[in-house]
Amino acid sequence: MSAPSHADPAPDITIYTSAICGYCTAAKNFLRSRGLHWREVRIDTDPAQREKMVALAKRTSVPQIFIGGVHVGGYDDMMALHRAGKLESLLAGGA
Repeated sequence: MSAPSHADPAPDITIYTSAICGYCTAAKNFLRSRGLHWREVRIDTDPAQREKMVALAKRTSVPQIFIGGVHVGGYDDMMALHRAGKLESLLAGGA
């Protein structure tokens, strides 16, 4: 009898957002269309989280998207990775 095989879990996705942000909405809609889940961090309601985002991303605009430990960038950056065929491997846990 063999042990059941377990696929590696998908990496965590974190999106830093604010309330009025069309690109944030577009990023979340894209991820939702792929059946993905994420942790949303609102920087407009928590100044400490904004400081953390700037320290991690070296950017002040939203959204800032992280997949696993990798800073993807904003919505346009994520879509460029998708068009280049590189987003899928990142979502599968590859760097």
